[in-house]
Amino acid sequence: MRAFCFLFSWLWLSLAILLPFTILASIPIAKPGCPSSCGNLTIPYPFGIITENKGCYLSRYYSITCNTSFNPPKPFLAGGNLMVMDLNITGEMRITNSVGRNYFQDGELLTYSKAAINLNYFPYIISETANKLTLIGCDDYAYIYGTWGRTFTAGCMSKCSQPEDIVNGECSGIGCCQTSIPKGLKNFYADASSFSNHTNISDFNPYSYTFLAEQDKFIFNVNDLSDPTFKNRTKKDVPILLEWFIMDNQTCVEAMKNLTTYACQDNTKCTDFDGASGYRCSCNIGYEGNPYLIPGCTDINECADPNNPCSHICTNIQGSYNCSCPKGYKGDGLETGSRCISNRPQFVTRLILGVSLGLLFLVVSVIWICSTMIKRQKNMRTREIFFEQNGGLLFKQQISQYGGTMESSKIFSADELKAATNNYHEDRILGKGGYGTVYKGILGNGCEVAIKKSRVSGENQIEQFINEVVILTQINHRNVVKLLGCCLETEVPLLVYEYISSGTLFEHIHKNKGITSWLTWANCIRLASEAADALMYLHSAASIPIIHRDVKSTNLLLDDNYTAKISDFGASRLVPIDQTQVTTLVQGTLGYLDPEYFHTSQLTEKSDVYSFGVVLAELLTKEKPLCSDRKITERNLASYFILAIKEDRLIEILDPQLVREASEEQLVKMANLIKECLNVKGEDRPSMKEVALELEALKKQNRHPWGEQNTKETTHLSLMGQQQDLYPVDLNDQNGNVTSMELSGQYSLEISLMADMSHPR
Repeated sequence: MRAFCFLFSWLWLSLAILLPFTILASIPIAKPGCPSSCGNLTIPYPFGIITENKGCYLSRYYSITCNTSFNPPKPFLAGGNLMVMDLNITGEMRITNSVGRNYFQDGELLTYSKAAINLNYFPYIISETANKLTLIGCDDYAYIYGTWGRTFTAGCMSKCSQPEDIVNGECSGIGCCQTSIPKGLKNFYADASSFSNHTNISDFNPYSYTFLAEQDKFIFNVNDLSDPTFKNRTKKDVPILLEWFIMDNQTCVEAMKNLTTYACQDNTKCTDFDGASGYRCSCNIGYEGNPYLIPGCTDINECADPNNPCSHICTNIQGSYNCSCPKGYKGDGLETGSRCISNRPQFVTRLILGVSLGLLFLVVSVIWICSTMIKRQKNMRTREIFFEQNGGLLFKQQISQYGGTMESSKIFSADELKAATNNYHEDRILGKGGYGTVYKGILGNGCEVAIKKSRVSGENQIEQFINEVVILTQINHRNVVKLLGCCLETEVPLLVYEYISSGTLFEHIHKNKGITSWLTWANCIRLASEAADALMYLHSAASIPIIHRDVKSTNLLLDDNYTAKISDFGASRLVPIDQTQVTTLVQGTLGYLDPEYFHTSQLTEKSDVYSFGVVLAELLTKEKPLCSDRKITERNLASYFILAIKEDRLIEILDPQLVREASEEQLVKMANLIKECLNVKGEDRPSMKEVALELEALKKQNRHPWGEQNTKETTHLSLMGQQQDLYPVDLNDQNGNVTSMELSGQYSLEISLMADMSHPR
């Protein structure tokens, strides 16, 4: 019996570790009479090598030049200078990338170059999931412009003062930074600039490098900062991943109607390409081969595989196979099924089968009981590990430091939040961002909540999480989103807030731009006053002063009654009672960021005042904080607003609905308040208390239509301008859509322009 049990266990172990494989037939790669490789690279049709026979490729867009002056020969795209490093029939291609390099010495830029790739008119797009813009440097910011397939601008910043601060393998903004690209990109150029020409750091970082490349193929090392060979080495070893397709201005359904030009052959499947106008071909299940090459895909003979899933008889059929039993046996014929059992079982067979099943049941029962106990202990230990990993001890320490306890916030269980979100189902997602995802949840008592789930769990994310919990435990204000509790026993920490149902102020400002909306003058002033009152509370009434550090319209939520509530305190900072400013790594959102904080890294309460001034300007003009449609000196809303006041054309940029509803005096007071908030120097800005009092006074004023103004009320006409037409600008033309990101070089230019306008020579 012991020998039988050993044999039984061995058979099960063998079935568990054996992996099925397919014996591949010789699959045609290229057209008959055409070369199928160049050097070490196989070239599958629809691609082909340029020869006298022009029929080797589908069209000139898929032609490959095989340069035999190299040893071994090297393939290049369509006679260009982009070398193909890898190419497969599933739709992926890797090419050599372009690397921009800047060289600095003694605070001076000596050499400069930028990275660029142009795939216009070709059936390739740059993969947005595999590639990222990468910047190497300790005093630099990089930006990438896409101008074909998808127009966009993005960038990142990298700072460090000594090599000891840098961690190898990480591109987190210290010596190396990365940013994503959008889907459908075909043409780009990437550039880099330095904040101070590497002054004081050129001894260990004389170079900065910018390139777009496959992120999994590049590993950052501190030695890259001083390596003069980095550019050539990266071009050789780190590719750009492209996605290729059949270029056609038709869907699969439309393309199938013309079999003369339809690229997919027999036994294939056509799939519309996501990212450009065209499609891809692939073999049907059970078939193999080149789906673009006549005669198409051929049947796979699964039965030729000695490890096929049939226990006795395997019969190959087109696109599949059948398993069956010989005469005198019954069953499904599958190794993993009932196999084949004789129709004339004998007594010994029955005895062996019964004993085997009994032993199997006993073994399974013991294993199940043991595994259940082990799993229960493991779950308890895992939750303890997650609690420590997610900063539970730090949470206790921080809470006690500021006079609170763990009981001041409810600790939710992982199972409770999983049930509340229907296992974090996609239809419960309220929003996504760099921090992770926010889900709508319904607790067991019917209470609606918002659950914030971090994207990853790293040291920076844990600190932000603990920071937000600690700050929100210090706040009790009707215009601040209330923290209900948190969960620390999952892989990433979770925060639970009250559910705010009516979206963000940003959505309400911009989704109905140019038409009459509920954002009347009275409602605008009310919302502004509520937000200002909350910020005033954070700065001067909380137990410990709090600087929000990321005030923007997307962080102002509206509840059922359209009451403003400030949210997202992940970037906020508590200010010790004996300090007025805090030195931090610059963090914020482009368009709202305080220029003084940007240049000095000195965070003060006046930084929130500046950001709030941008929100007020956004509310008054219905313009986005950044708009690439305006000329360069007006792309930043803050500089645009100040310039309009300076040039006596403020009326041109105001929302027509507000111009109709508010009096001239109210508009002038509001504009002057915004101008004061947007002063470049923080010391010249009002405090949030002064801002809140001014807004409260505006809210209490009665409405005075323009037509009822007394002719004597012309004190501020020079500021408003002498326009006779109250609506000289078509607001429906204002459709700027600039991606919010961390700091960029363009922002430095806009800050300088704002400084010039605020302090005229």
